[in-house]
Amino acid sequence: MSMTTSEARSPVPLLLRRGRSSTALGTSEERSPLSLLFRRRSSKDVGNITSVSSSLLPAFGTVIENDNNPSSKSFIVLPYDRRYRLWELLLVILVGYSAWASLFELAFEKAADGAIPTIDLVVDFFFAVDIVLTFFVAYLDTSTYLIVDDHKLIARRYLKSVAFVMDVLSTLPIQFIYKAITGNIGRGQAFGFLNLLRLWRLRRVAELFKRLEKDTLFNYFVVRVIKLLCVTIFWLHTAGCILFWIAYHYPRPVDTWIGSQVEDFKERSIWLGYTYSMYWSIVTLTTVGYGDLHAVNTREKTFNMFYMLFNIGLAAYIIGNMTNLVVHSALRTFTMRSAINHILRYTNKNKLPDMMREQMLAHMQLKFKTAELKQEEVLQDLPKAIRSSINEHLFRSVIENAYLFKGFPDGLIIQLVSHIKAEYFPPKMEIILQNEIPTDFYIIVSGGVEIIRSKGASEQVLAKLGPGDMVGEIGVVFNIPQPFTVRTRRLSQVIRISHHKFKEMVQSDVDDAKMIITNFMAYLKELNDELKKEIPFLRDLLANADAQEMVQTGESQQSYNEEMVTFSKDENENKQEPKREGVPKRVIIHGHPPNQGNNKNGDSSGRLIILPDSLPLLFDLAEKKLGKRGSTIVMVDGAHVEQLDVLRENDHLYIF
Repeated sequence: MSMTTSEARSPVPLLLRRGRSSTALGTSEERSPLSLLFRRRSSKDVGNITSVSSSLLPAFGTVIENDNNPSSKSFIVLPYDRRYRLWELLLVILVGYSAWASLFELAFEKAADGAIPTIDLVVDFFFAVDIVLTFFVAYLDTSTYLIVDDHKLIARRYLKSVAFVMDVLSTLPIQFIYKAITGNIGRGQAFGFLNLLRLWRLRRVAELFKRLEKDTLFNYFVVRVIKLLCVTIFWLHTAGCILFWIAYHYPRPVDTWIGSQVEDFKERSIWLGYTYSMYWSIVTLTTVGYGDLHAVNTREKTFNMFYMLFNIGLAAYIIGNMTNLVVHSALRTFTMRSAINHILRYTNKNKLPDMMREQMLAHMQLKFKTAELKQEEVLQDLPKAIRSSINEHLFRSVIENAYLFKGFPDGLIIQLVSHIKAEYFPPKMEIILQNEIPTDFYIIVSGGVEIIRSKGASEQVLAKLGPGDMVGEIGVVFNIPQPFTVRTRRLSQVIRISHHKFKEMVQSDVDDAKMIITNFMAYLKELNDELKKEIPFLRDLLANADAQEMVQTGESQQSYNEEMVTFSKDENENKQEPKREGVPKRVIIHGHPPNQGNNKNGDSSGRLIILPDSLPLLFDLAEKKLGKRGSTIVMVDGAHVEQLDVLRENDHLYIF
């Protein structure tokens, strides 16, 4: 038994010369349908990945070979070919007419004298063509989810299905066949009931709406409303035609719902009867019930009972669907109001200050307002490559213009943008708190912030920053508690970069780290004096940097830059990770024994220095920094230092 698959190719005629046979257990050629997976229109490549929603996907484990060299097969139509879709749309329009005409001809027998039978013949011709065309339409194998395009398999499947029998029966022009045989026009209830076979075609309408509901090119709300409207109109038409048919065939026409109003309704225009029928059906469905048209005989009352019972279910279906659509559109608003109510109850219960409550409310409102812009829940479901491409498109220029990343290579920029996260902050909201642990730093995309120094209850604004500036990077680079509070001045958009992710990327390349240090040191030198006072060890660090620039050139300058590579390592990591050979270390020196923290010289805070190459040079540098010369070097635990090689980054040395 063979299994066939297909691959989309650009069709010239509607009956495409394409196809591909794959053999599961036989000797036929195997071809892959993978090129179909991203094609919605077979005439050209799609430009939108959302079109995959209507594509056909192979099952897991399906082996596909020779995908690049598909063979052609004559006269195969792809089920999702653009022209075949248009053909199906035309048939759906004709189905609407067939559904209306079949019930109309049953209720109003005089309609057979007009042009309706001729129109029916034309419509049946189109469906007859579709029956022939179906023998050339590839189908989806539900076991492998591959397209089958073998003519024999397609024909065998269609002939064995109920669809073929019903398609033929609903397409046969029975009245014209009867007229051709007997010479008489086919009238009577028998022909009317046979015409009801055309209602089988309504399945095409259901399939169309099912496909449109999943199609991103169409509004889901509009599609659902049109579907509900079509169901309602069809049911109104059905009920009106059935009730008129009951009245038309009742033995005493005057004892009917319409005969009591129009006694000669059988001789009157069929459109008058249809108008009365639709009027009664609409009034009854909407439960208005004016009483001018009502059931008179037992048959009509029986039908009315079932009709009104069915109306209850139909009304529940329509109201339920409409409620679903409306509630879904207002779900975000309801969630936001619920979250705000929770915040208000929390602040009242814990008696939080008004300013803090306003900040919480502002943050929550901003979160919901910007949800459509960030769409984090959507981005989280996307592959990492797509998320990185989105971030690169939106924020690459911002990162490249930030001072810390000036001159960064493209590869590292791409790595960096894949780990950033965009956020919004309302006005007067703290982004960073003074003395908090440095876990992230930020680049301002829009808006503005204030750099604030807090001392007790007083605050002092040290600087104001705007788009393109960075905040929080000083604490991250020095690995110290954040020296400032950063507060927004207005609605601000920032991108957040994780300390750990940034450190992992930078430590992988010494040259990139030296570039960052160079940019960072140049930025620190341009800070105002008030900012420099708030950063520990900054004056000593800048003094050392100036001294190195004066006495070191060439390889010595490189040695200094390499020393700064360790800027992002914390104390615990430094004690676990060995230093690379040739990279200087930074240590903190004190001019007193370890157990005398508060000495008269006031140097308990220590001085940050670059560890020299020998002990005599260390004593000389300590004398210069501390103002006195020592002869002993001990660690925090009292251990004496005799070799500099045993020291680690950020060790505390006590020289006295």
